[in-house]
Amino acid sequence: MADIGHEYGVTTGRRRRCGWLDLMVLKYSNMVNGFTKLAITKLDILDSFTELKICTGYKLDGADLKSFPADHSLLERIEPVYTTIKGWECTTVDCRSYDELPEQAKKYLQVIQDFVGVKINWVGVGQSRDSIIVIEQL
Repeated sequence: MADIGHEYGVTTGRRRRCGWLDLMVLKYSNMVNGFTKLAITKLDILDSFTELKICTGYKLDGADLKSFPADHSLLERIEPVYTTIKGWECTTVDCRSYDELPEQAKKYLQVIQDFVGVKINWVGVGQSRDSIIVIEQL
């Protein structure tokens, strides 16, 4: 994921830590900040994956947590619970509208939107300025 997305520090050249989307922390961020719309960037980085994992829950000492923990000292003991969905295994780089996205990419975006409860309005599918898909309605 880091290699595909060129996730390296500009100054240090160090490889950045990358991982699967954590919807629990995104939902918590929405609760704290009150998002009105979401922007999903670098969707094209996921184009070659056969499966995608999305963190949709946490376990703490074997028990399910309903939300992001208020006590940050618990974070090192949390085990993420992943939902696996099928990847789309084709390029999204040339897509310029929501309708042009592969069906599995649309499903991925719908999972995010449904879980967080906030509409996605922008989807990045490449490096150029015209690689942002603006969605009026999902």
